[in-house]
Amino acid sequence: MTFQITPIKACQLKLPGGKLMDLSRPVVMGILNITPDSFYAASRYKADTQTIADIAGEMLKDGAKMIDVGGYSTRPQAKEISIEEEIDRVLPVIETIRKHFSDAVISIDTFRSKVGKEAVKAGATIINDIAGGNLDADMFQTVADLDVPYILMHSRGNPETMTNLNQYNDLMIDIISELQKKVFELRQAGVKDIIIDPGFGFAKGPKQGFEMMRKLTAFQVLDLPLLVGISRKSMIYKTLGISANEALNGTTALNMMALMQGASILRVHDVKEAVETVKLFEATYLPQYS
Repeated sequence: MTFQITPIKACQLKLPGGKLMDLSRPVVMGILNITPDSFYAASRYKADTQTIADIAGEMLKDGAKMIDVGGYSTRPQAKEISIEEEIDRVLPVIETIRKHFSDAVISIDTFRSKVGKEAVKAGATIINDIAGGNLDADMFQTVADLDVPYILMHSRGNPETMTNLNQYNDLMIDIISELQKKVFELRQAGVKDIIIDPGFGFAKGPKQGFEMMRKLTAFQVLDLPLLVGISRKSMIYKTLGISANEALNGTTALNMMALMQGASILRVHDVKEAVETVKLFEATYLPQYS
């Protein structure tokens, strides 16, 4: 049997200051949550300067090409916090990373345009919106005005309601159609660099997540780089009957499947293991990079 490996969507992201980020080969994004209630307890960090510098430094040393900073837990049933509290959580973290690692590519994980704007002022270089613009009407124009890359994730509702919004006529057709509409709106607003995130676990149950993983190549129709974030999510630990703390092996297995189907970015809690997965993928299927 011969497996068909799907090439990633190669491109260069234009970052603030004119810097370009090459996505001709897969990269890893490390998750840095400044929240007390993220679903994976080990990813919750305190925002003291030394801890943040140490964590970010370790991620970069292990091979992360991006660090995704979040101050608002978006797990199902997560409670809302104010814009001010979210800003107070993330800005010192972004400023600390930028101070210690001037070339770091920092993504701000937020669905609020005001948080995104303040984060970019503080040194963030990408906006990662889990709501795909659905929860803030100003988000698309803000991204265009800031001229930063935008991660468009598919979701429905908000963290408190999304688990009840997972009904689809045809899972892949509906998701791609909804994303396609958003891509058009972003282009109309003037956003140049867009990355697609299918949104594993957001308005999708475990079975739907595995269907999406099987059909991941369908997102190529959008002709945009693909980010996959399945790190330690419920589709893994519920299927295996374990906890999120025990879901690293399952995460690694699905990350490899995602790479084989064209994922450009792996968003993960465990950077070292994900980077090793990318290296083994490249050694097997992209020997010119190994």
